[in-house]
Amino acid sequence: MEEYIEQRVDLTLFSEKIQLLRDQIASVIVGQEQAVDLVLTAILANGHVLIEGVPGVAKTLLARLIAQLIEAKFSRIQFTPDLMPSDVLGTTVFNMKTSEFDFHQGPIFADVVLVDEINRAPAKTQAALFEVMEERQVSVDGTTHRMGELYTILATQNPVEQEGTYKLPEAQLDRFLMKITMGYPSLEEEVAILERHHTNAKLIRLEDIIPAITCEELLSLRTFMSQVFVEPSLLKYIALIVEQTRTSKAVYLGASPRASVAMMQSAKAYALLQGRDFVTPEDIKFVAPYVLQHRLILTAEAEMEGYSPIKVTQRLIDKVEVPQ
Repeated sequence: MEEYIEQRVDLTLFSEKIQLLRDQIASVIVGQEQAVDLVLTAILANGHVLIEGVPGVAKTLLARLIAQLIEAKFSRIQFTPDLMPSDVLGTTVFNMKTSEFDFHQGPIFADVVLVDEINRAPAKTQAALFEVMEERQVSVDGTTHRMGELYTILATQNPVEQEGTYKLPEAQLDRFLMKITMGYPSLEEEVAILERHHTNAKLIRLEDIIPAITCEELLSLRTFMSQVFVEPSLLKYIALIVEQTRTSKAVYLGASPRASVAMMQSAKAYALLQGRDFVTPEDIKFVAPYVLQHRLILTAEAEMEGYSPIKVTQRLIDKVEVPQ
């Protein structure tokens, strides 16, 4: 009983830190609460995030802001059609003084990496991210360079523009824990944005923002993940949802076991964000569409009928009976 009470006290401290992060983000970005919660969930669950949205909805700002609030080493890579793998990973250069080859780290070496417009680079450059996203390491010229424990990639992409863009490989999409779509603000939120810009007084520069949490604190918060309770019936619920994606006639390629693990980890992290040390079916239903939508390939018939992966995912989730 004493252990349980102690754990609740720890969760209170956890909730205070997370609320501070949320408040700091809200002071800069109007609305987008759901997207903010999902990004925080993914970072807590030790996963990478793909943020999709039309230009001007604060995708890049959100990624930069989160890196600033977590006192982490931040790096930004602007993906372009002529970007080479060495521009991302780094290069080995001959040092005339020592007569040895030195490795010069690329921008991929940081704690939080913002990959802006990820779908603008060709497959060769995308493939350079495969190893670092899954194994948190980079192998160059036979030498392996390890990343830090916090290592997170936040990638953005614009779904509208087709010219000069490339489709992301399925193997790479599967490495993203979640795909989040940032939509337009509501009328009230748009008015609030205009008021902030009109007065200029409420606009806060990113450089002036004081970090709300250190890398060490965030990593210690991650240790709570192992204490989150998941009932066996909920594990089966996750497996049944994933199985639906493999048997549905609308889906050509279903979700992998990696998706099942991602769904469980995301549900545990989201439960923690809500101040709970146990997962509910609602947690799973909330995170499942964002964990699954980018991992599914629809059949040509489903696409011709106007179905989108998020719509199909939602239907498949609704088909599975919720455990009591």
